[in-house]
Amino acid sequence: MQKKYLMTPGPTPVPSEVLLAQARPMIHHRTPDFNNVVDECVSGLKYVFQTTESDVIIFASSGTGAMESSIANCFCAGDKVIVCTNGKFGQRMTQICTVYGLDIIELSYGWQTCVSPQDVALALEENPDARGVIVTQSETSSGVLNDCEAIGKIVRDYPDCVLIVDSITGIGAVDCKTDEWGLDVVMTGSQKGLMLPPGLAACTVSPKAWKAYERSTLPKFYFDWKKYKKNLENHTTPFTPAVSLMIGLAESLKLMREEGIDNIIARHSRLASATRAGCEALGLEIFAPVEGRGSAVTPVWVPEGIDGKKLVSLLKNKYGVTIAGGQDEYTGRIIRIGHLGYFGDFDIITVIAALEMALSELGYTFERGVGIKAVETVLMEG
Repeated sequence: MQKKYLMTPGPTPVPSEVLLAQARPMIHHRTPDFNNVVDECVSGLKYVFQTTESDVIIFASSGTGAMESSIANCFCAGDKVIVCTNGKFGQRMTQICTVYGLDIIELSYGWQTCVSPQDVALALEENPDARGVIVTQSETSSGVLNDCEAIGKIVRDYPDCVLIVDSITGIGAVDCKTDEWGLDVVMTGSQKGLMLPPGLAACTVSPKAWKAYERSTLPKFYFDWKKYKKNLENHTTPFTPAVSLMIGLAESLKLMREEGIDNIIARHSRLASATRAGCEALGLEIFAPVEGRGSAVTPVWVPEGIDGKKLVSLLKNKYGVTIAGGQDEYTGRIIRIGHLGYFGDFDIITVIAALEMALSELGYTFERGVGIKAVETVLMEG
């Protein structure tokens, strides 16, 4: 028998309390029992999103569903939008905008570069008629963390322009003050920091975003925000929900409230620091720039002469540790170690120990144990 360790940036491990909650007997979604579940989920999500001003909408979908909803509900065909891309998921937002016929001004950066708030300010000065700015807070593909607080200060001066933030890998791992930073739409997915299986997505909708909704003429049915808002006022959903996942979400949000959002963010920062220290002690180079490293995932360059795909496969099949490889042009060139959601100190020690053994087996030369020692130093001093 081999014990498995899931160390990807999504899906992430699920606490036993949440798994057991999902195993409860099925209930009907048009009953007071489920109404209470909906209320618990909405209240808990507002806490995690750090908002009292925005509505929270929950979909039975992947995070991409929330991404598409933000476009379909905020714009009209031909609207001008500024899309910031520095990774695969920023590019996905560009693809969605293209499908819906928007006029895209793309601020494109390399995957190892942070989005520049100054570039956003300049783009808005040159295009004051832009109806939206779209940015990924925590890029899953690169580990880069973009400064949404600074961008929020810029966009809030444009009353007809909404700021849409993909924080699918950010919420529950990095700070995201929806109200304080002036973020109009913020989204996440269940299989990330919320510590659930895949299948749910959620987004916030600010008063400014509702104003954009009222003028939007793009087609929408399943993802129509107003349907959800109307039903949430009656403590339910417009369509058949993922009942067991919602019950699990209520339980995971309860755990997050007990830990406290500030403590959650601090824990993730500590685990990310330990992971980076362990990798660097092995002579590995961190992919994301120092000034823009998030706490959800640590991408690392594969050492010269080592087959990155073989490294990921060896970790999974021989050592039982599943990490993620690189995407697109970085396939086989980087590995990505996830540490968002249900993770603790010994998970980081485990993944660095497995990485040491796999690298050694593949012929990479280093002093055995230095990675583990570096991790322990950060964790003990932290």
